[in-house]
Amino acid sequence: MAPIWERLSRPVTRTPRVAIGVSIALLLASLALGVMSQNARRAETLDQAQVQADILAGSLAAPLAFNDIGAAHEYLNALGANPAVEAAGAYDLSGRLVASFRRAGDGPPPTNTVGALTATTGELTLRKLVKQGTTGLGSIYLRIRVESLLHRELRYLGIGIVMIMASLLIAALGASHASLTEAHRKLQEQIEEREKAEEALRQAQKMEAMGQLTGGVAHDFNNLLMVASSGLDLMDRTSDPIRRDRLKQGIRQAIDRGADLTQQLLAFSRKSPQKTEVVNLPDLIAGMRDVLDRSLREDIKVSVEAQDGLWPVEIDPAQFEVAVLNVAINARDAMPNGGVIAVRLENAPCDEGQPGDMVRITVTDSGHGMAPELLNRAFEPFFTTKGVGQGTGLGLSQVYGFARASGGDVKIESELGEGAEVTLRLPRSEKTPAVTTIARRRSFPKGVDRKCRILLVEDDERVAELVSEMLRELGYDVTRAPSAATALEALRLEHAFDLVFSDMVMPGDMSGLDLARKIVRERPDLPVVLSTGYSSSAADATAEGIRLLLKPYRIEALAAELSAALNDAARRPRTRH
Repeated sequence: MAPIWERLSRPVTRTPRVAIGVSIALLLASLALGVMSQNARRAETLDQAQVQADILAGSLAAPLAFNDIGAAHEYLNALGANPAVEAAGAYDLSGRLVASFRRAGDGPPPTNTVGALTATTGELTLRKLVKQGTTGLGSIYLRIRVESLLHRELRYLGIGIVMIMASLLIAALGASHASLTEAHRKLQEQIEEREKAEEALRQAQKMEAMGQLTGGVAHDFNNLLMVASSGLDLMDRTSDPIRRDRLKQGIRQAIDRGADLTQQLLAFSRKSPQKTEVVNLPDLIAGMRDVLDRSLREDIKVSVEAQDGLWPVEIDPAQFEVAVLNVAINARDAMPNGGVIAVRLENAPCDEGQPGDMVRITVTDSGHGMAPELLNRAFEPFFTTKGVGQGTGLGLSQVYGFARASGGDVKIESELGEGAEVTLRLPRSEKTPAVTTIARRRSFPKGVDRKCRILLVEDDERVAELVSEMLRELGYDVTRAPSAATALEALRLEHAFDLVFSDMVMPGDMSGLDLARKIVRERPDLPVVLSTGYSSSAADATAEGIRLLLKPYRIEALAAELSAALNDAARRPRTRH
């Protein structure tokens, strides 16, 4: 049990005590005001009685002087207009009663002696000398009724009752306020406890989700590493060129699947660097037909229908391809007996409730559909209906992340036995595509016209060695710098470099993006290409117009990116320092 001083200091007890104290103070104040009012009223009554006696004495001066008893009676009877006057009398010089007035009680005494004011319970008696100048003519007697003790007590009682009721009301309000305060305090405690419990539950759910994610990713990566490791071991043990090509193809597919899985993770977390381009979606999807055919079964057909005059969109083509492929794979798994996947591309003009013109991509399958409880969780991270180890649950999450990162949205409509329809909406672009997507994807240069010098900035020895070999295979002359600082020093000593190819994450205080910004300021004619597997600054690089190549990349992609950068630089006047 809490100490008494702690319990007394709580609002639930402190507030009623304050209310009771206020009530007592009000009661005492009312009594004091009553006494003051009574004294003031008494003094006022005395003053009125003195004035009344003076008026009466002045009025009876003439009748007493001339011994006009009839006039004296008239003046005394006129006092009947004042209900407070109970009795009055006029006396001659010898003190004998000559005229009188009586309303109630005893009349004036037969004789009168001038003296001080006499006060009895409920009455005031005044005896006053009647004179003219300095000559005495007689005297008067005047008795006036004042408030009785009973009336006064009743008045005080009424005031007391009113104040007691007010005090009780204040006390009741104080107790109610204290009760509400205590209830509010308990509610706050319950809310805090609930928030703590919810936070603990969220943390547990996060840990469970992370466990599910890491388990699925580890399983998939171990399978991919198994393919690569076993393929390399078998390549060392065989000289059959056909078998070696088959093993190389398997290793390449494992590496590509690992890269796709990494991109899914980054797209889900919305930290995948966006390399946006203005594209025609029909061209982009047409260029995916080979990938779709390899990813789907022979009993599944894909139909594509595009509206004439379809608006262009500005997106990351690679991530769009991954999103479409993820939707197609989910549709494939929902059609174990085969079927049709229909892709429809159409314009969606701005309607009420929409942010602007959109391009709608609808993918419909003829599979078994989804139950409502599964439909509501389709985009949840790590959620999958596949067996343990058969998926990470990031496929549709990647689609959701890509749509939101591109400024659009995605939704699923489905019923059991009726198939599913996935609708992806992307904002319309007012820009015009520079080249068709198919031409861009098929133009992989194999080398360069002349031996260009490239400054490779890479801190990892193994990566630098392999990338240098790839660059030499493409016909470039390579000089390597292990950090941004050494790269700047090399640029100051040697000005004959044609391009800088740098990793984004670098040791030291200067990152690859910082190096690129400095080169753009000091050597605007020198092209820079950055590469990264993941960097929080990747979005800044693309926003600033700096070319970005995502790891892991193939030699064809490297050749295309470097060739494009060199061609852009060749169109600008080159300044030698």
